[in-house]
Amino acid sequence: MQHFSSDGIDIAFTDEGEGRPVLLIHGFGSNSNVNWRATGWMNRLRLAGYRVIALDNRGHGQSEKLYDPAAYHPLLMAGDAANLLDHLGIAAAAVIGYSMGGRITAFLAAQHPRRVQAAVLGGIGMSLVTGRGGEETIAAALLTTDPESLTDASGRTYRKFADQTKSDRRALAACIVGQARNLTPTQLAGIAAPVLVAIGTRDETAGSAAELAALIPQGVALDIPDRDHMLATGDKVFKEGAIAFLARQEAG
Repeated sequence: MQHFSSDGIDIAFTDEGEGRPVLLIHGFGSNSNVNWRATGWMNRLRLAGYRVIALDNRGHGQSEKLYDPAAYHPLLMAGDAANLLDHLGIAAAAVIGYSMGGRITAFLAAQHPRRVQAAVLGGIGMSLVTGRGGEETIAAALLTTDPESLTDASGRTYRKFADQTKSDRRALAACIVGQARNLTPTQLAGIAAPVLVAIGTRDETAGSAAELAALIPQGVALDIPDRDHMLATGDKVFKEGAIAFLARQEAG
């Protein structure tokens, strides 16, 4: 991966292919390789004619690890994304984010509207407004020395995922607390870019896709049939729906 400095934070990224730029922002506890390459997203987007750019969010993957929850405010992580576009000399791009990456993408579209031509928010619906909850429980699960004692399902899931990806669990514990910031309906109403909200029909954490899309002037919802939060990530319906959505925006 390549690296650049985002306001003094080392951020790792990949930049592949030619064509219209699309920026990919992964979810909590994941990284660009797990979220986007292993699921086939990067290859599919390249085949569709896109220049594919994917970063490891701060605290994740090969990017710098930070241990203060305040360092993980979505505005700061959206700033990393905007700074990466600056680093690459890209004025604006389509942006696809999943879960926490969807939250970051929404903050990017709200705070840096000229940088986002169109956005896809995967795995996040009305929880972007109401909050998800349980962040402190997940943080505790990430930090415990005895994972076998965990009784909370979300805590167990994220701890197992962090161990599988060999993540810095202390950085993730800070991140899960720091990123838990929401947007108001007024802020969402100010998003100028077209936005696709895509959620698995069995996702019990994201909240309603239709309700969130209704708060965004050019928002539309996509149901990913029979998929939960984890399995929706690489689903074919999600990929093809997102690519078709971006193509419609480019066609005018």
